[in-house]
Amino acid sequence: MKIIKLLRRFLIPGSLITLIYFIKYRCMISPKAEVELSPFFVVGKKTMISSFCKIKTDGGPLTIGSNVSIGPCCFISSSTKGVEIGNDCLIGPNVSIIGNKYKYDKLETPICLQEKTSEGIKIGRNVWVGAGTVIIDGAKIGDNVILGPNSVVTKSIPDHAIAQGNPAKAVFIRR
Repeated sequence: MKIIKLLRRFLIPGSLITLIYFIKYRCMISPKAEVELSPFFVVGKKTMISSFCKIKTDGGPLTIGSNVSIGPCCFISSSTKGVEIGNDCLIGPNVSIIGNKYKYDKLETPICLQEKTSEGIKIGRNVWVGAGTVIIDGAKIGDNVILGPNSVVTKSIPDHAIAQGNPAKAVFIRR
């Protein structure tokens, strides 16, 4: 890990990161959240990030729109293709949004030592993500979607859908 990344991650207090992001973006980040100072992280006005959230950018963009509410204990990680969350989203507690995955095709090599890949994640505007939901790399979620609690999103969810399950499937289209 690079020295500057280590310094940003471990030596800057949470209250200073909260102040920096408030001044720069006019958003509210709890001092108890673990948010990296990164040029890849952009957040919109009036966005609120609750306590005990972890937000990591690993060489790719992470864009969070305006007026987004992220509940406590969420984990959001972006990689090379990035993660994009639209405006006016509600993200419940304990949600995981993971923007990369490991290859596992070489049996003689441990999975943790194999190459990481990234397809990116896109979450549309006005999306409600239920508590405990997991959104995995490659997922595309349309506008005005409701995701039921504890769902696992692995593929695309169309606009205006109510989706739930593992893997998440649209069970109703809102009109």
